[in-house]
Amino acid sequence: MKETTAGGTRSPEFELASGLFTGLSRSLREALFTGAFAYRPLPELQEDGALARRLPARIRSRAAQLPHLLVLAAAGFVVFVSANVDRGYQNFTEALVLGVIAAVPVLLTLSRPVGAFWCSMLVTSVLALVAGTAVVWPWTPASFLGHLATMVIVAVRTGPRAAAWMWVCTVALGMASAVFAGYGEAFNLGPMVFLSGVAMLAVSVWQIQRKASQEIAAQQEVTAVERDKRTLLEERTTIARELHDVVAHHMSVVAIQAEAAPYRVENPPPELEAAFATIRENAVAALTELRRVLGVVRSKDYEAPEAPQPTLASLDGLLANVREAGLDVEKTVTGAARELPQGVELSAYRIIQEALSNTLRHAPGARAGVEVSYVLGGLGIRVVNEPPTGDARPSPGAGHGIAGMRERVAMLEGEMTTGKTAEGGYEVAVFIPVRSTSAEDAA
Repeated sequence: MKETTAGGTRSPEFELASGLFTGLSRSLREALFTGAFAYRPLPELQEDGALARRLPARIRSRAAQLPHLLVLAAAGFVVFVSANVDRGYQNFTEALVLGVIAAVPVLLTLSRPVGAFWCSMLVTSVLALVAGTAVVWPWTPASFLGHLATMVIVAVRTGPRAAAWMWVCTVALGMASAVFAGYGEAFNLGPMVFLSGVAMLAVSVWQIQRKASQEIAAQQEVTAVERDKRTLLEERTTIARELHDVVAHHMSVVAIQAEAAPYRVENPPPELEAAFATIRENAVAALTELRRVLGVVRSKDYEAPEAPQPTLASLDGLLANVREAGLDVEKTVTGAARELPQGVELSAYRIIQEALSNTLRHAPGARAGVEVSYVLGGLGIRVVNEPPTGDARPSPGAGHGIAGMRERVAMLEGEMTTGKTAEGGYEVAVFIPVRSTSAEDAA
């Protein structure tokens, strides 16, 4: 234990008590003194709030001033109690005046809530001195209700910390009144301590629960946004991996053909050999850079698939698999089928695959149709399903399949629309532009 010396060394107990006193004084100052009489008008009731949603629709739009009306009603009730209860101790005029004075702090909560509490403390002291032993003491019936209403309104508008300090100050006022100016008759500190304590506790619990609910809602919103971003990132990573394999294959073919081309020509000129060597070097360099850049999206345990990436030629196998899973699906192909760029074929296959997976999850028992249209200038895809049938319930999903499809369509500069059909089913329509061979040659 440290001893107090001339140099100012203090004991741990003294430092602990000093820190506690400093913390309490700072808490009291921040709760009830800092900006006590600052102008803080009572906000209107929000139409989309929890309370407004419980009101009838016909009066919901007119309920903005409901908090102000409740405060006015509380002040009016204080005046009413004074005019009817205090008349046993004063005449009607005196009782009415005392009631109006007791209602002033309640009205002040409309604009200066913390200041209204101090005004109520002052009104309590003034009315206690004016009333004397004629009525219950130190709170008259009117000031009792007015002070209690003021504390509740201020606690709702400020917070649990202010509620606790208001209760402490109220108890201190009552005890000080009993010690220094007590009349010894009809002392009502006990009822005030009990009722105000219950009211402050109830308001504090309600505010803590409301704040917790708001924080949970905000956290859920942030989590949903982060989950969407993560899902899109994962989808882009998958697309990058697949395209890496596609492009790497084509670049490898270019490099091999450029290396073998000079041996296919007898006595090729040096210029031709140099040109093919340059093509091969550029292809190998591009392949190296491609693997270096896109390699960052591969996880450490990722391995490139040994089988070739699926294309529209593999669509029949996909439809057979979903039929085995219980989905009745039909395929329709319009236009002259032709070979498309492998990236387009792969994305088209994945889009159809995801659309059919969504049908299995969200529309069990429904029939589905897949339309592939080879048109001039691009590829059209349409996957539509009927409403779910039978007793099977839809399986809840994360709702990110559509986002993944949009990522693929946007990458290929295509267009995509989704929505419910008139029959109650769902439709996914995609158009992917594809340059014609003549256009490529002309370029």
